[in-house]
Amino acid sequence: MTQPKVAVIYYSATGHGTTMARRVTATAEAAGAEVRLRPVAETADPASFAHNPAWTANYEATKEQPNATGDDIVWADAVIFGSPTRFGSVASQLRGFLDSLGGLWSQGKLADKVYAGFTSTNTAHGGQETTLLTLYVTLMHWGGIIVPPGYTDPLKFADGNPYGASLLANHDNINEFDDTTYDALDHLARRVVSVAARLGS
Repeated sequence: MTQPKVAVIYYSATGHGTTMARRVTATAEAAGAEVRLRPVAETADPASFAHNPAWTANYEATKEQPNATGDDIVWADAVIFGSPTRFGSVASQLRGFLDSLGGLWSQGKLADKVYAGFTSTNTAHGGQETTLLTLYVTLMHWGGIIVPPGYTDPLKFADGNPYGASLLANHDNINEFDDTTYDALDHLARRVVSVAARLGS
């Protein structure tokens, strides 16, 4: 099997998505993939979230990293997208990035790649499943090959999300990055790498 190229493209405000993306990246690399980790550019004025220490800290910690471009998707055999939930869908920053890719879509350059996703919410049942499903609708329009984790490993019965990986990231830090969440992220990354490698062989 060939070494797959994986792009991990994510938006994070307060840093939960950054931690998830880094975990997915490390696991995909350990599984044999060449990985590009790319945050989506912040479109909000930093002054607008200056009152939020976590958002400001994440912005400062990631602002020097190369931002995601359409070329990262063209380069990749597989793409894992990440975004917090905003009213049951992805954040506007990621949505804007996806909407900017019409030229590549029209040339067929987004098709026939493996895609999967992860998300986080502030509350239980806060739109994790709808966020992933609405993301996947876009990827279906691209002609992407959606590779959800399903219940392909017993650990998925612990986190209970067959659509992707997800985190409950509330203000009280309940359930933040426990072993169940890390296991789900690891399984998602390994599954994407495995399927992409088989498709490329």
